[in-house]
Amino acid sequence: MTNQPCLRRVLASAALICAFSSPLTVVPAQAQFGGIVYDPSNYAQNVLTAARTLEQINNQIRMLQNQANALINQARNLEGLPLTVLEPLQAQIRQTQQLLNEAQRIAYDVRSVEAAFDAQYRTAALAASQQAMIEGAESRWQNSVAGFEDALKVQAGAVGNIEGSRNAVSNLVSASQSATGALQAAQAGNQLLAVQAGQLADLIATLAAMGRVQSLEAAEHAATRAQAREQLRRFLASRSASASVSE
Repeated sequence: MTNQPCLRRVLASAALICAFSSPLTVVPAQAQFGGIVYDPSNYAQNVLTAARTLEQINNQIRMLQNQANALINQARNLEGLPLTVLEPLQAQIRQTQQLLNEAQRIAYDVRSVEAAFDAQYRTAALAASQQAMIEGAESRWQNSVAGFEDALKVQAGAVGNIEGSRNAVSNLVSASQSATGALQAAQAGNQLLAVQAGQLADLIATLAAMGRVQSLEAAEHAATRAQAREQLRRFLASRSASASVSE
């Protein structure tokens, strides 16, 4: 500290004064100079008291400096991260959701699925006429084709979001490495988790679209086999009736 040399000089002066005021000296304990009474021992005591007071002040200054540094560190820990990728990430998720909402013919809705299967895939359609069966088979084939198209759209959207996710991860990692406080590092970590959640949403959407295609195709095959059996039964029945009439 810059006050240490001054303190040493004060202590040295006090020591000299005490030496001159000891019993070995011939200087009287008190002397008058121009009417002012001078007491060396009292003066030395005052000097020592001032030195101790100065040391206490220096300790208080150091303590205040430490407190100021602690407050500065706390302020850094409370600084928010200036980078955010939430809006682009939400836009990507909305785009994927929009692709799912644009599903053709049979939407991602429980009631829509039930109505379509009751009308086109269940055995009740087997009681229809031959022309209605042909039209039903055509409608089921169109459902499968539309499902394949929807799945390809969702997959293309998920692939298109990869570049945005890559940029977001790169920016967040850089921001995390240069974070000035704990809050910035935590916010960068949270946004990285949000990016992973967006990627998981794309994956779920892709799996849902592919599962929809597979389900429609399997339902179409099952309905086609059932319809083929019914058509064969009708054909054989008509042949039997024709043979009976001819006899």
